[in-house]
Amino acid sequence: MINAYAAEKPRGPLKPFEYNPGPLGPEDVEINVEYCGICHSDLSMLDNEWQASSYPLVPGHEIIGVVGAMGQSVKNLRMGQRVGLGWFSSSCLHCSQCLAGDHNLCAGAQATIMGRHGGFADKVRAHWLWAVPLPKTLDAAKAGPLFCGGLTVFNPFLQLGIRPLDRVGIIGIGGLGHLALQFARAWGCEVTAFSSTQSKEAEARSFGAHHFISSGELGKVSGQFDFILSTVSADLDWSAYLTALAPKGRLHFVGVPASPISTHAFPLIGGQKSLSGSPLGSPGNASKMLDFAARHSILPTVEMFKLAAVNEALDHLRSGQARYRVVLEQ
Repeated sequence: MINAYAAEKPRGPLKPFEYNPGPLGPEDVEINVEYCGICHSDLSMLDNEWQASSYPLVPGHEIIGVVGAMGQSVKNLRMGQRVGLGWFSSSCLHCSQCLAGDHNLCAGAQATIMGRHGGFADKVRAHWLWAVPLPKTLDAAKAGPLFCGGLTVFNPFLQLGIRPLDRVGIIGIGGLGHLALQFARAWGCEVTAFSSTQSKEAEARSFGAHHFISSGELGKVSGQFDFILSTVSADLDWSAYLTALAPKGRLHFVGVPASPISTHAFPLIGGQKSLSGSPLGSPGNASKMLDFAARHSILPTVEMFKLAAVNEALDHLRSGQARYRVVLEQ
């Protein structure tokens, strides 16, 4: 049996929950959970915002733990090895996307907390490919958010060919943004933080920003940026950010604004600019992200709660007080 915390209904409190996972599949691993981050996607699933939740629902998809059991066909892992598990727990492995290494774009990919139970538990299961070994130099207590937030902001640097000489802007200095600033600085870029909160300038610079621009100063940076990464869920003046791009620049979304993204076509056409977005990343890119994070000592800033205090931790995140990621420990 697996002991977990589950919600019985949308926005309901999490309560102790026990379930039988059934036989372990031949290519699956069972991970003994040590730490699990809490992501805003967990809140969205708990509240059924995406109309994709089923109850009882066990959240948790920023998981760090050790391999406690393996199916007979598991490869590249060993018992007792420390691994991480993020948003996805399996993919088909035979579609054109999987064969090209884009497993995160597989139409048959299964999310860790959609149709299966996640990491707010003592154990969790996944296909072995998605259980990515954790470098020994990374602090296991802090590494969980790298498997969702970290991979989400790092993946564009690989996928879009961002160069060390590029001038990069990061919108938002929150759970995603504070990691994006660190990755962009370590990548070698000239990094600017965009925020509506002037008081965050010192923190933004501590995370790697060379420059800080408040929302009201956008007009001063017309035509300057090769790449702007939006990590926020707020509705902003996207036309102003397009104006801030240099010719052939790109405005890329990993945060999800509440409203449709609206802008005029002429700024895109005249400057040959682009709008785009991306979801998380493949297991291969997760491994590259972890190696890069270990090389440059990149980790999220976290606040720790015991798993038994999960409802308190969720309230802390909902209230907007988290700085900058919340992690549960057994």
